[in-house]
Amino acid sequence: MSIESPVPRTAVPLGITDPVESARAELKAALSAIEEKINVPKRVARKTDEAVTAVRSFARTNPTGAKAAAVGLASAVGLVVWGIVRLYTR
Repeated sequence: MSIESPVPRTAVPLGITDPVESARAELKAALSAIEEKINVPKRVARKTDEAVTAVRSFARTNPTGAKAAAVGLASAVGLVVWGIVRLYTR
């Protein structure tokens, strides 16, 4: 009894001896890799979820630092908006 580990969608499983099945598996893996590379909204959503998770973890472990970072970010955004408005009105 062997324990099989899951194969990622972009990998070809080992042990395929039939050349037709091997070609199909390689084509399926190649198409999955292309889809992963080209699907920008999916990649952005994944990175956004990772960033939100990291920020929430930071906020749980260091609430004072998170508050300071929020104030700093708000100040930076305010300064950028103020600068753009000032350049526009001149």
